Amino acid sequence: MTTETTGSGDIARTLELMWGLGERPTRGPKPGLTLDAIVDKGIAVADAEGLAAVSMRRIANELGTGTMSLYRYVPGKAELLDLMLDKVSDPGDWETGPDQEEPGWQEALEEMARGYLTLYQEHPWLLRINQARTVLGPSTVRSLDAALYTLRDMLLTDPEKISVIISVQSLVAGVARMNADAEEAAEQTGLSHADFWGAQEPFLDVAMESGRFPLVAALSEDTFTQEFDHLAFGVQHLLAGLEALMREREAAGWRRPDTASGPRAPSALEQDKDTETDTG
Repeated sequence: MTTETTGSGDIARTLELMWGLGERPTRGPKPGLTLDAIVDKGIAVADAEGLAAVSMRRIANELGTGTMSLYRYVPGKAELLDLMLDKVSDPGDWETGPDQEEPGWQEALEEMARGYLTLYQEHPWLLRINQARTVLGPSTVRSLDAALYTLRDMLLTDPEKISVIISVQSLVAGVARMNADAEEAAEQTGLSHADFWGAQEPFLDVAMESGRFPLVAALSEDTFTQEFDHLAFGVQHLLAGLEALMREREAAGWRRPDTASGPRAPSALEQDKDTETDTG
């Protein structure tokens, strides 16, 4: 269940803080209290106890200072949440060094998916946030830049590149949310996965023997095994589809915008016009 929405605070002030453009407090009640320390503590509390545990009072207590002291650095929880999101979005040192062999786009996209999964595993509270309108801080923009670097050699238009990134993110988030929800359900109910599904088995056996659900009844015993890697399957076939698209465009003589000759990839607007011509 979504509990918070990004961009719900003072957007201008949040951006000033993210990009280091705002005025810094000239005095404070506790030496060493910084915006970074406040954001780091917010992340630590969210990682350990969930987003609901994050409050200005809680962060102040953790840092050993008064709640009002925090307001000298950040306006409130909404802005703090955006700062936390930007900080955990930092992709790290993703650039390839001069002595490193750069991976192909297929391997790079697989690595991107693994990176997103690690992010959700380390910070599961991200799955409870509506990020439809993310405030774009330096780490978030750098993360997008890193993702675009991964796609730099592909014959894709700019909107298509964003679509690929969204597809990978959505696939990973879906699998991560499914796993997190299952673990949360076990913790809240006290029932293990085996006990929960085992309690339904006698009733399902009767339903399957009734003949009313022939396709479900015909499923193999390992259909719902937890050992099946849904993420690997999804990424594998997403890559297969993209590889087929690349072969098709290479055969048609497409070129990337930064190359000197050959047909270039049409813009989204041009593609729409071509579709209208074909259907008209």
